[in-house]
Amino acid sequence: MAQKIRTDDGFLRVIPPPGHEAPLPKEGEQNVLVTSALPYCNNVPHLGNIIGSTLSADVFSRYNHEYGTATETQALKEGITPRELCDKYYVLHKETYEWFDIGFDFFGRTSTPHHTQICQEIFLDLGKNGFLEKQEKEQTYCEGCPKFLADRYVEGICPHCGYEDARGDQCDGCSRTLDAIELIKPRCLVDKTHIVTTKTSSHMYLRLDAIQPRTEEWIKQSWKAGKWSPNAVINSDGELIDARLKMGLLPTPLTRDLKWGVPVPIEGEDIHGMKGKVLYVWFDAPIGYPSITANYTPEWKQWWFNPKNVDLYQFMGKDNVYFHTIYFPSVQIGDGRDWTKLHHLSTTEYLNYEGGKFSKSKNRGVFGPAAKETGIPASVWRYYLLSSRPETADAMFSWTECIAANNNVLLNNFGNFVNRALKFVSSQFNSVVPDSGDAPGPYSPNDSLDSEFITAVNGLLKEYIDAMDSVKIRLGLQTVMLISIRGNNYLQSSGLNKVLIASNPTRCAQVICRAVNLIYALSALIHPFMPATSDSILAQLNAPARAVPEVLSSDILGGHIIGTPEHLFKKIEESMAEVWRIKFGGNDAQAAASAAGTPDPLKAVPGQPKKKGAKKGAVASSVPLGPKSPEALALEAKVAEQGQIVRELKARTPKTPELDAEIKVTVEVLKGLKAELEKTLKQS
Repeated sequence: MAQKIRTDDGFLRVIPPPGHEAPLPKEGEQNVLVTSALPYCNNVPHLGNIIGSTLSADVFSRYNHEYGTATETQALKEGITPRELCDKYYVLHKETYEWFDIGFDFFGRTSTPHHTQICQEIFLDLGKNGFLEKQEKEQTYCEGCPKFLADRYVEGICPHCGYEDARGDQCDGCSRTLDAIELIKPRCLVDKTHIVTTKTSSHMYLRLDAIQPRTEEWIKQSWKAGKWSPNAVINSDGELIDARLKMGLLPTPLTRDLKWGVPVPIEGEDIHGMKGKVLYVWFDAPIGYPSITANYTPEWKQWWFNPKNVDLYQFMGKDNVYFHTIYFPSVQIGDGRDWTKLHHLSTTEYLNYEGGKFSKSKNRGVFGPAAKETGIPASVWRYYLLSSRPETADAMFSWTECIAANNNVLLNNFGNFVNRALKFVSSQFNSVVPDSGDAPGPYSPNDSLDSEFITAVNGLLKEYIDAMDSVKIRLGLQTVMLISIRGNNYLQSSGLNKVLIASNPTRCAQVICRAVNLIYALSALIHPFMPATSDSILAQLNAPARAVPEVLSSDILGGHIIGTPEHLFKKIEESMAEVWRIKFGGNDAQAAASAAGTPDPLKAVPGQPKKKGAKKGAVASSVPLGPKSPEALALEAKVAEQGQIVRELKARTPKTPELDAEIKVTVEVLKGLKAELEKTLKQS
């Protein structure tokens, strides 16, 4: 959670940084409360989980959810208690996010007294307001255990598509939601030899049908005011399109026959027979947002019962949309108190892995700490994931494209600009920024020499702020890279070299000062995406952290002494793509590689191969010795843009002959651009 305000100097600030004392909302200012979807703490997060919520909501609190059937299921597999399981994966989650430079106001858990208290209060309020009802329903029962089996304790054949390993709540084959009693040949997850039958069990249900009219009214108001990203609830014309809303919401169960979870509160005599049951995970999961806030600050109600002064922004994958736009808001409405409800919804589609899905059971994909094993820095991981953020369609993780993003965009574009300018100051001016004659403050767009450059940069700064204010994260990052391209082109067109110093020292000082100040602006622009890179730039500039500027200004003046210039990025050898493809491709990929005689990448030293004769610890690099031509820089931008088009087309479904033909054309265009770029670089 943070307060995002526009100060007198026009800069955007977020206060305080993660880990500092909890702020409180201020009346009359824009107070922003941000949440990311709560994953089950029963496994290691993969790259798709990270980009889907936590990385997109990085600068704010990360919440971790522990209760539910999935936790008990995984605990059974590992032969430990649910508490021991959550303790284990709590640490793994925390380590993973810290390595990815994901900051937290408070890294919380839901197995706390605050969480239990708040969940039970809401449950009781729903009952008092007439929105609970008891229902008896057939439920799967294991004769061998013996006990009722919750959805995820049951596997069987999907009645819709015939998938043999469908879960009791959802089929991974056709993605349909299921009721466990629908499964064909159901089997118990604890012991597949046990006989699974059905028995009647009593549970409390939330009357979503009674709340639906108020929920629909709220959705239409919040969607318009908060400018929700496209999702399955409402279309661009403001029409409700969610199938469940159109067919009419049905009462949904709020209790489960489990041992691990929040106990159902019992007041007086247990007339409904709920003793020994727990609250359903999807009822208590979203309550983790306010309950973890309550563990962060005793004044949590100032955030969660303050809709007039607080805007709630929520980040999640598309599979969580229903629970955040329909289910939990209905719970808040039924509770009757004046809750802070969703203002802006930011969702992502799925990030798939090299032509398939991430699968922990099949050992396919990059999971949590394994990203570190590659030797690729966290900043590069963050850049690639965010630049590929699946905002409008499913995206595909690709090792080849990940390496290209590092080598072609970060190293040859962004890093090249920063290093070239600062190295020039170091070598030609003894690390002292020369006096350009510019007055402190904004540069004039009417500058006789650099008017086009200043106007273009100022226009891109506005686009960046507009994109970030609208939560268009990928566009914001693309804009940063366009600004660095402008910086490279500026140095090239200005002819920055030793000859310029000798022939026109005043102009040389002006060019280098403006380049240094653009780098200073870039340090703020890149910070949300790559904080470690931002810190490195600031160290090289020997300058303090700054806010995002609305216009390019002369902030670092003549006489300032910079730090030591260093390369921000290092080249990754293209051959590593195949090494990592085998290593993270799953058991089948490794078996196939072994059969083909391919060396086992798991026995190789993580990171990149050294060239013969290279210094110990050095990484092979092919950074151009001289400046790149404007043609090369423009081609690099086109290659990156065309690559994104290809990725989005490949991620589309359903697959059709027309789509295949379109993909083939775009791939050929991409190949042509790469060939042209390679030729241009050789001529540079």
